Amino acid sequence: MSNHESNHRARKRFGQNFLHDQHVIARIVKAITPREGQVLVEIGPGKGAITQPLLEACSQLTTIEIDRDLAAILRSRFAEYPGFRLIEQDVLEFDFASLNAPPGSLRILGNLPYNISTPLLFHLLRYHHLIADMVFMLQLEVVDRLAAQPGDPEYGRLSVMMQYHCKVEKLFKVPATAFVPQPKVESAIVKLTPWRPLPHPAANVDTFATVVRTAFNQRRKTIRNTLKNLLSSEQLANLELDLSLRPENLSLADYVRIAAILDQKSGVM
Repeated sequence: MSNHESNHRARKRFGQNFLHDQHVIARIVKAITPREGQVLVEIGPGKGAITQPLLEACSQLTTIEIDRDLAAILRSRFAEYPGFRLIEQDVLEFDFASLNAPPGSLRILGNLPYNISTPLLFHLLRYHHLIADMVFMLQLEVVDRLAAQPGDPEYGRLSVMMQYHCKVEKLFKVPATAFVPQPKVESAIVKLTPWRPLPHPAANVDTFATVVRTAFNQRRKTIRNTLKNLLSSEQLANLELDLSLRPENLSLADYVRIAAILDQKSGVM
């Protein structure tokens, strides 16, 4: 490790916390199970804690890093790997289609910065048709929201939208001591696998997304109140749902059904 590398200070604005626990690193790599010939993309490689074992298992690896200093460290550290590719860009603005990977082939992974994790997950959903799976380290609270079921206090828009597109598997927790500097929160590893086919396909995904967003914008209100601006009293009555329920009590299938009624109203069907 060079002095430049060891002296790099984590930047708060990039939400940087560097993984250093070798046991945790090995567990993450095992969860990913990289294989030669796969199309791997690592988001926010940091100083390359996971990058190194990934490159040893799979000679082709694309990384996306926004921090110029870290990009310089990575270029130097992995210069002898011909299959190492570094894209220096904000991942929220990156077009994953530009990788020209076959549909369903991208394996995306990384220790996602806490401050952009939710918008980044929604950004990635736009490319679900290109993705084989995603293995991420996230704030435990975010992983709990991703995996939450109806009735759970963590269940919300992120849960419904992610579970619409992906199978969500919470793999294991990662203690704060595994990082430098230590974050004030626990982390966890989650695996997201796009459904093929979708278990509850909506006729119009935009309508479905609108219904979910509208419902959870006022999550403490009943669905009778949260949906009244989208559906008439008659349409609400036709839902065959208890209208006194709150948004967190409805299942993914319920939201797809509500979207279908709204589509009928709009003449989309």
